[in-house]
Formats: sequence, C-alpha cells, structure tokens
Amino acid sequence: MADYYDILGVDRSASFDQIKRAFRTKAMACHPDHHPGDKEAEKRFKELGEAYEVLKDSEKRATYDRIGHEAFKSGMGSGGFGGGFGGFDFSGTGFEDIFSEMFGMGARSRGPQRRQGEDLRYDLTITLQEAFSGIKKDIEVETLDTCDECDGQGGKGVQTCPTCQGRGQIRQRQGFFIMETTCPTCQGSGQTIQKPCDKCRGTGRHKHKKTLQVNIPAGVDTGIRMRLSGEGNAAVRGGDKGDLYVFLTVAEHPLFKRRGDDLFIKVPVPMVTAIFGGEIDIPTIDGKIQKYTVKAGLQSGTEKELAHMGMPSVRNKVRGSLYVTFQVETPTNLSKEQKDLWRQFCGLAPDKDSLCEKFKKLIGK
Repeated sequence: MADYYDILGVDRSASFDQIKRAFRTKAMACHPDHHPGDKEAEKRFKELGEAYEVLKDSEKRATYDRIGHEAFKSGMGSGGFGGGFGGFDFSGTGFEDIFSEMFGMGARSRGPQRRQGEDLRYDLTITLQEAFSGIKKDIEVETLDTCDECDGQGGKGVQTCPTCQGRGQIRQRQGFFIMETTCPTCQGSGQTIQKPCDKCRGTGRHKHKKTLQVNIPAGVDTGIRMRLSGEGNAAVRGGDKGDLYVFLTVAEHPLFKRRGDDLFIKVPVPMVTAIFGGEIDIPTIDGKIQKYTVKAGLQSGTEKELAHMGMPSVRNKVRGSLYVTFQVETPTNLSKEQKDLWRQFCGLAPDKDSLCEKFKKLIGK
C-alpha cells in the first residue's frame, strides 16, 4: 500500500488542519455515491479513510512514522506481527463515522444495528532478551463467549421489541432537536425474549477461559499494544466479537539500559588492565561475550560504541548500537606489601621495570 502521506498528498510535516483539508477535498472527489459501481473510486475512498484515521491521531501517527504500515496490519493469516491474530492496534472508526466527523453527514437509520462485543485488555510483561529475539507467548484470558445452551440466541420466544418496534433505537425530543438513543429494553437488538435461557439469562453468552498464543516480534518496546482480532467478548444475542488488546511492558534488565534501539552498559575494568592495557569481556544482549582490547592508560568513564550490537528495529530489523562505558576499578583491602608496591609504582622506587612485574603478579596478572 502507498504511503499514507502520499495518499493524502501532504508532507510528512503537515499539520492536522492540512491533513483534514486534504482528506476533505480528495474524499469528496472519489466518494462512492458520486461514482456508483466504480471499484477504483471505492478503493481510493477506503485508502483515504485509512490514511486519515491514522494521521489525524497523534499517537497512531507517531507509531506509523516509526514503524510504517506493519504497525497496523490485522486479521487472520500469516501476515502482520500478531501471527494468526493480527498486528498492532488499528481500531479506526468506520468511513461513515469519519464522514460524519468531517462533513456532518449522519448515518441513516437502518433499524436494529448489529451489535459489537466488548474489547478486552491484557497486560503482558516480557524480558529484554525476549524483546530482543522475539517470542511466542501463551496467555490465558477469560472472555464472554457465545452460550452453547441457546446457541447465542438468549432463549426462546423471540419477538419484536414493544418499546422501539424493532428499530433498536428510540427517539427523544429535546427542545428543537430529536435525539436517537439505543433502546433500553432490547439494548439495540430490536427483539425481546419471552423465555430467557437459564444458563446465560438471556444474554446469549457466558464466561469462558481460553489460551491464546501471541507472536511477539523482535524489537518491541514498552507501550506497544497488539490486537488479537475477534478474541474479545461475544456480543449480546449475536453480533461480532470484540478484540483483545495485549499491552506490552519490557522489564528492566540488571545490566543493560535501553534507549530506543540502542543499549547501554557499564563494564568494570581492573586498574592494572587500565594501566597496562589488555583484553576484557563485554557481555551482549544476545548472550555472547565480546572480547575487547583496551589500550594502556584507559580513563574511567571512557565510552565506546559497538555498532549493530543493540536491539533490532521492529520496522526493518537493523540493530542499534551497544554503548559501553568503562569504569576503572580501584583496588581495596590491599596488604602492606601491596601498598608499598603502589607507593613505589608511583615513582618512589628506582627499579620501575621490576616493580611493574611484581605489581602485576600481586594483582593477579
């Protein structure tokens, strides 16, 4: 799919007003009502609606700028980050809602509306290593599923709701205005039940625990949410199921600090190694040990960038950097002989070469 900014014909730095005006102009030009039977016009209209729904929302726009279309893939199948359940959150409103917002065009009343089950939230914490490599996690959730006793119908003796006459909505006059609200008797279904189901008490659904597998891609960070399409609550007496949103938290690591795709670590260096130079071990997030040779005279606080040894990017899998800060360790609990050697090492002894060798031996090098 084309870039959302290109679809609307605006720059990536465009303001909300510019995005809104661009959508208004292009959407009116290709609205399906003006092009009946034109599949291309319908396709362009849907693309405009999707682009506007993302770019008008500052949070979604920031996610899109960082990750791209991958952030909003959803649905069943192998595509997207969510494995079989879809990808990151893209729960936009319908195109009629967008047009109502833009042009004040309210949707025509069509009688009883097909109900939608509630969306659910699940908070999932993973380790930094799991975020680095990506992982499949099994989670257990409790949802309201379709009642198997009444097959979701809520009972027997279905009849037209006497309050709304089957419309699912009732009209109320408030001054000069007439407001339509969901019927309180049938909850918008347009029907009532004479003999409710004993198991679900007429709702058509009951509590159910299930295990789902979430496919978490490499490089995710705290704050990202994933949508498992159709894994929320079932609707009351029929309708579409809601979605399940998995909110990710990446736990802090005892060694590594994270900033975007970059990692930071403080590595201790023995003083003798800092003075004479030598090889030290640097742990990495992938579990390997990186050998690194420091030069003689290393100062505490010196920083070194190790490129492509940080976290992978969710968008393109390119790894960030690992920034290493060297901290020279000052020896403690020295014996009298060691202290004497330190004093001699500082310039009080004539035979410096032999002192260096003694110093190395005592320190353990």
